[in-house]
Amino acid sequence: MRIQSMVERELELRLVLSPERSIPVPARLTYRTDDPYAVHVTFHVNTDQPVNWTFARELLVEGVFRPCGHGDVRIWPTKVEGRSVVLMALSSPDGDALLEAPSTAVSAWLERTLRVVPPGAETDQLGIDEGLAELLAPAPRGHDDLWLSDPWPSDESKDGE
Repeated sequence: MRIQSMVERELELRLVLSPERSIPVPARLTYRTDDPYAVHVTFHVNTDQPVNWTFARELLVEGVFRPCGHGDVRIWPTKVEGRSVVLMALSSPDGDALLEAPSTAVSAWLERTLRVVPPGAETDQLGIDEGLAELLAPAPRGHDDLWLSDPWPSDESKDGE
């Protein structure tokens, strides 16, 4: 049985409203070993329910160093007033948001996720090999082989065959 673990980090992001104005947005970064390819970001905005985004961990890892992504999620590093930040541009049918995260906090959290599940080891966390082995294992001896026979004989069979 596989033990699942989680790496979380609470931090304050900035929702960029214009080049001169941004507002704080409390957020939680979550990485779960039972979903090893993804990172989950929960934004606590002024609504009844938090806003959740899920995207590839690899995208965030790359986005700390260079611009990446397209479509709904784009991430790139930059400097704002001398501070190193990671910008995340998120688009959905409900609207668009540009969020600024402190590079050091995001990088430290990503380091922790990479220690828990190193790059390239994600598939091992899913248990696919064990599941396939279980599915393909021969049936125990002594079981009725009836379940292997075809309950619907083909049209080519003759009566009595």
